[in-house]
Amino acid sequence: MITNTQSGTNIHEVAEGIYRINTPLDIPGGGFSFNQYLVVDDEPLLFHTGPRRLFLLVREAVANVLPPERLRWISFSHVEADECGSLNEWLAVAPAAQPLCGTIAAMVSIGDLADREPRALANGETLTTGKRTMRWFDAPHVPHGWECGFLGEESTKTLFCGDLFTQPGPGTEPLTESDILGPSEAFRHAMDYYSDTRRARPVFDALAAFAPHTLAVMHGSAWRGDGSALIRQLGDALGA
Repeated sequence: MITNTQSGTNIHEVAEGIYRINTPLDIPGGGFSFNQYLVVDDEPLLFHTGPRRLFLLVREAVANVLPPERLRWISFSHVEADECGSLNEWLAVAPAAQPLCGTIAAMVSIGDLADREPRALANGETLTTGKRTMRWFDAPHVPHGWECGFLGEESTKTLFCGDLFTQPGPGTEPLTESDILGPSEAFRHAMDYYSDTRRARPVFDALAAFAPHTLAVMHGSAWRGDGSALIRQLGDALGA
């Protein structure tokens, strides 16, 4: 569904009750995209806020599924404009909402930047949002940021994997079973955004052990298939 014809912002269900919000950007080099993910439950969750300038577009998309003021959790991988740039705008819209992030992000940034106290998750810690259980994975410097981490939804085995598998282009296909490792590796070689791969293998092993069926990628198409195998292939490609 196109939710804004001017920007091309759109929303599609990529796993049961999990919606990908995509805004394509027309920039040199073939374009780019920003994705957010809305998880419907008793306590709805938004993973990635999008940059502050996209807030109205993302809010409009969320409103096609549920009232934005119902949001309970605003989560993200690490501190960066496209991850949490509009965090305070979301907290203003949703009076019961709370930032949800890793302990390092809460300690060094979000405890000060956010207008509401964050709920910090330790590595492996879970949080119940109603019928769903969310699990946090610490991923320092993978691909970047000391505070980086990812969230896994256990009932659908969806991994909200942030900047992993970043693909160039507008992300036209909401969910694919085609190759995303090749395009993401080509993008990485052209613009290396990984800060440290030497100690990344334990992170990839933990993510692979989660055995995700859906990879909720931030830039480009979400992916469905044997997530464990694909994550291990990424680790091999990085030499981790």
